[in-house]
Amino acid sequence: MHFDFNNPTHLIFGSGSISRLGKQELPGKKALLLMSGGKSAKISGAYDKVTAQLKEAGVEWAEFAKIMENPLKSAVMEGAAFAKENGCDFILALGGGAVLDASVAVSAMMTNPGDLWDYVQGGTGKGLPLQNPGLPIVTVTLTAGTGSEINFWGVISNPDTKEKIGFGGHPSLIPVLAVVDPELMRTVPPKYTAYQGFDALFHNTEVIMSKGVNLMSETLALSAIEHIAGYLPRAVRDGNDLEAREHVAYGSTLAGMTMQLTSTTAQHSMEHAMSAYHHNLPHGAGLIIISEAFARFFIERHACDRQFIKMARVMGIPEAHKPEDFITALQKLQRDCGVADLKMSDYGFTPDEFMTLAKGARAMQGGLFAANPCELTDVDCAGIFEASYR
Repeated sequence: MHFDFNNPTHLIFGSGSISRLGKQELPGKKALLLMSGGKSAKISGAYDKVTAQLKEAGVEWAEFAKIMENPLKSAVMEGAAFAKENGCDFILALGGGAVLDASVAVSAMMTNPGDLWDYVQGGTGKGLPLQNPGLPIVTVTLTAGTGSEINFWGVISNPDTKEKIGFGGHPSLIPVLAVVDPELMRTVPPKYTAYQGFDALFHNTEVIMSKGVNLMSETLALSAIEHIAGYLPRAVRDGNDLEAREHVAYGSTLAGMTMQLTSTTAQHSMEHAMSAYHHNLPHGAGLIIISEAFARFFIERHACDRQFIKMARVMGIPEAHKPEDFITALQKLQRDCGVADLKMSDYGFTPDEFMTLAKGARAMQGGLFAANPCELTDVDCAGIFEASYR
């Protein structure tokens, strides 16, 4: 048994924990307050609470509120230039997964020359090493989905090349401080609560399926799966159900740890290809659409039967004894969260794209294919897209 775990983020978790931000030793005197272009931070009250905490800590800030869903390389470069112009010495990322992902790339480009794609590994990226450490990152997450509040990866889109690729991995890009306050998540709409919750779920299910799973990552991931499956339907039904929000947030943040221990699988590569070609597709929705066919592929090949049974047991079927029970549990959870009827065709997909998507998944994030419990060819990928299509 071997594993290598280094996650030095100071994590402050729990309802009301945003009130502790101003009492922490923050890593600079002027923050780049990185946010989305929407109104979620202000509607939730998070913006007022965070800025009050910055004032208490004697920290100035400059706001850059231009990050979008599936964040673009252009927004990263603009944000980094803005931060340098305004003399920011650290980042405070206030938002959901897109903002947290973007913060990793903005941090790197605040201190390194050239273009982000110079440092991207895979696809058309040049794969150069960072010349300088990134600036420190503090995260305040407003959603429970990506786990990016405590790890050093972000997924960035490049429309010019039709790519969506993970960026990061440098130790300096791990957030130094993360605040996870479920009270700030109450105003997330039901649909997005579901999409984000399933993203967190699949981070953990893919770790369990992964060839690289170990005792520590499995233990954490199974706990996360149990809490997400048990509480996500409640959070979707009633956003003010704080107990449900807390348990889903726990499962999401735990995924940030499991992914530092064990890689996810090609399910994520495949979805990133989907939303690279169809930018209007929310990441979590794409994962939901392909999830059943993806799992069936490995179940039919008996690639990791025991792992599927373990997941089914913590997802509400304690007597599970066959891998297909995972599909039963997954289908029920999707019905209970109102996302069982998502269709690829509603987002503009057509059947002639399946092989293009399959090849794109391998070109953009081929490394995740190595974690699959058995071989998954381009033809197999195209078949999963076909089986998922409606």
